Amino acid sequence: MYPFPVFLFLTILCLLGSTADAIGVNWGTMSSHPLPPPKVVELLKSNEVSKVKLFDADPLVLQALSGSNIVVTLGIPNSMLKTLNSSRKAAESWVHDNVTRYFSHGGAGVRIEYVAVGDEPFLQSYGDQFHPFVIGAAMNIQATLTKANLAGEVKVVVPCSFDTFVSESGRPSKGHFRTDLNKTMIELLTFLSKHHSSFFVTISPFISFQQNKNISLDFSLFKENAHHHNDSLRTYKNSFDLSYDTLVSALSKIGFPEIDIVVARIGWPTDGAANATSSIAETFMKGLIDHLHSKTGTPLRPQNPPIETFIFSLLDEDHRSITSGNFERHWGVFTFDGQAKYHFNFGQGTKNLVNSQFVEYLAPKWCVVNNNKDLSNASASALEACSTSDCTALSPGGSCSNISWPGNISYAFNSYYQQNDQRADSCDFGGLGLITTVDPSVDTCRFFVELQTSHSTSAHEAYIFPRIILLLACLFSCLLGFKW
Repeated sequence: MYPFPVFLFLTILCLLGSTADAIGVNWGTMSSHPLPPPKVVELLKSNEVSKVKLFDADPLVLQALSGSNIVVTLGIPNSMLKTLNSSRKAAESWVHDNVTRYFSHGGAGVRIEYVAVGDEPFLQSYGDQFHPFVIGAAMNIQATLTKANLAGEVKVVVPCSFDTFVSESGRPSKGHFRTDLNKTMIELLTFLSKHHSSFFVTISPFISFQQNKNISLDFSLFKENAHHHNDSLRTYKNSFDLSYDTLVSALSKIGFPEIDIVVARIGWPTDGAANATSSIAETFMKGLIDHLHSKTGTPLRPQNPPIETFIFSLLDEDHRSITSGNFERHWGVFTFDGQAKYHFNFGQGTKNLVNSQFVEYLAPKWCVVNNNKDLSNASASALEACSTSDCTALSPGGSCSNISWPGNISYAFNSYYQQNDQRADSCDFGGLGLITTVDPSVDTCRFFVELQTSHSTSAHEAYIFPRIILLLACLFSCLLGFKW
């Protein structure tokens, strides 16, 4: 037996360890110029992130994660659900290529913990596009993992969207699953319970705040002075607990009151909408982490917080769909190039975020409007530029919404120019564009320079040019009769 002080110390260490392990991050890759996977893994390790949730199974990402000791949730895109539902062979192929091939049996592989079937396939805006195929796909993946002797180590889950459950009155006790999902939810939860898996769900205080006039900003940000919400004898002090217990009620109503919950996605955007700023996001994230670490749980699940929580998201993604709003491209705790947006940590004491190091950018050049030209058609050119590049920072409430004309035209031009790897012709705009080496950023409005990637023009030229020289040398040597 340990002496009591030693026992107490070990107990505290265990509690601290389990708390830190329970917080992970989503790593999305929907970017025109993504940070190279090895750089992202370095970023995760520098910030002591021990768990990461992916939205697909990119081989380059899995190779970078191999041997990192980071625990991974693999994602299966919605586009694959129909095939995986109808074909066990397709499921076997997917598991072989993405799980068995990389799985770490205590060695240098990838520590795969979950396979997430679909990415919020029950989102109401999708209708029945993916809904009918989810359970069948999950069952086929589960059967394949069992056949591969991996079912005891890799769990199958289905990430559910924030609108899967509702409460028309706003009271958590009245929470229930959408009527169009009742049968499917019973099937899903029966499946999860049978295989000892958790219920993965998105909690979105930001969207709740946007959509519900009864939810205040202070209530969303865990502020102590926020107006409380009451539900019978239960008092709710923040939006997270309100949403979480609405889900708990929904689960209880169909017979699964005790199932473990994993918050698969939660965060606060920093641009593209009103109240989407870095300072507000910092307040939210600090409040969330403190709340999770307190282990107080919620009124319906006291001292029983989610077993894991995945922050959404690690990096900004300029190719994310903006159907739900322009803020969708700005969920990152880090900018697209791995630079921290605010002071925060993933639960590792008082340590602040560590930026990505030695990031390779394109040349320090920008495309701006040429003020010496007739700009009467400049707005039309800017709209065209924004149709294929990211101009969400210009949205009302965005970080560039306050720059005046023609500064906003320049922002649009530069976004298109960077998107197209700084090709000279991508700053033409009928003669209205001008390439400059003077940074046109204004206050909080950052005119970015893109990352150098394998498909970037400068990288391509760096690869091709020496080979052209070598080819010319060969030609000359042949003409002169030299032998290599």
